[in-house]
Amino acid sequence: MAVGIVIVSHSARLAEGVVELAGQMAQGDIALLAAGGTDDGSLGTSIDKVTAALQQATGPDGTLVLVDLGSAVMITEMALEMLDEPVRQRIRISSAPLVEGAVLAAVEAASGSNLDEVAQAADEGSAMPKTHKT
Repeated sequence: MAVGIVIVSHSARLAEGVVELAGQMAQGDIALLAAGGTDDGSLGTSIDKVTAALQQATGPDGTLVLVDLGSAVMITEMALEMLDEPVRQRIRISSAPLVEGAVLAAVEAASGSNLDEVAQAADEGSAMPKTHKT
């Protein structure tokens, strides 16, 4: 089993798109789950969706959670409180950029790296150049 990854976004489509892209780049057998939008399909976050994704993604190797905005962190922290302590200790919330961090984390997780290495790879997404300097 590998480190799982959960994408928490205010938009279901955004979370699903990030999962699709990261999954294509990783080409590995990892748990990569989207927890986006509210229960009725509108913009926002759902503690039920986040809790379910965490429960599904979290195995013995742990889970990295990437979020889009600050209140997604709050919902994720609330969801963590609903889980048993041994499960909670295997979950880390990342401050990495959502897309770049998710892609790098997924590739790292697919290679069999541990949670610390996957989290570090995600963090490196903030240093990825997007344009060429002239």
